[in-house]
Amino acid sequence: MKRLQYLVRISKDPDSHWGASVPDLPGCVATGKTIDAVLRRIQGAISLHIQGMRADGLKPPRPRHRSVTPRRTSRQVDFYATVEVAA
Repeated sequence: MKRLQYLVRISKDPDSHWGASVPDLPGCVATGKTIDAVLRRIQGAISLHIQGMRADGLKPPRPRHRSVTPRRTSRQVDFYATVEVAA
C-alpha cells in the first residue's frame, strides 16, 4: 500500500480547541485540545474518509494542494501541515 501526504489546515480561535481540515477532502475534519491531538485525529479521519469513499465505489483524490499562504490575526491562529496516510 502506498503512502500519500495530504495538506492539512490547522486553526484555533481563542475560545475553542484546535481544528483541522483537509482542502483535498471536503468534509474531512477533526478537533483536539492540542496540536498533537488534532494531528493524530485528522490522520485517522483521513484514513476513514478514504476507506468510506472506496466503500462507496469512489476513487479518493490524489493530494493536489502543495503550498498555501498561512495567515495570523489577533483572533485566530491558522497554519498548514502535512499528514501522511496509507492509501
